[in-house]
Parts: sequence; C-alpha cells; structure tokens
Amino acid sequence: MENKIIVEKGTFEYNDKEYSSYFIAGKIKGKDVKVALMPPDKGGWAVLDILFSDTNQGELVVKPYELKDEKTGKVTATGNTYAVRTVDENGEIYECPVKPFKSSDKALLNMLLR
Repeated sequence: MENKIIVEKGTFEYNDKEYSSYFIAGKIKGKDVKVALMPPDKGGWAVLDILFSDTNQGELVVKPYELKDEKTGKVTATGNTYAVRTVDENGEIYECPVKPFKSSDKALLNMLLR
C-alpha cells in the first residue's frame, strides 16, 4: 500500500462511563468521513487498549486473501483482513486484528483504500 492509513483512538461517554473508540478519519469526494473499527471479539478491546496505551495513533495493516475451490482451483472469494499496528519506543511491534464496525463502515473503508 502506497499511503499509510492512520487508525486513531478516541473516546465516548455512555452511562456516565468513558470508553475508547477506534476509527479512521478521511475524505471521500471532498466529504469528511469516519470509519469505525472494532476487534473481532470482546477480548480484543483490552488488546487495543494495550496497543494505544502510549499513543493515540496506529497504522492500518491490510492483508489480502483469496479462497479457492479445492477441486477446481477456481477462486470463490477475495477480500482483505485488517489489523492495527503500533511500534513502541524500543521498536517492538504490536498488532491486533480489527474489522469495520458496520457494513457502512466497510463500504467507506473500501472507498478509502482505492
């Protein structure tokens, strides 16, 4: 990928408690957009908190995949998996899988990746 896509950490309040949110801010056709991201399971929220414990930004890592039919060898599906990567002051790399929060976030992310 030519351009780095930055994942940012934000906060929101719900029932008088503060929670973290993770998103990509960008522009599509001149409009500001935010793509909400989430981990694939509940335990991933703690992993993201660790990744962002000393920074408010990370890099989106895009890994393409394809599924093939074993008998025919024909490609049946293609897509991307995503992760957030941060690097600490010692050069140690930390990564956590993420996915778009809603289908509209997935559509926006695909537009940003073009």
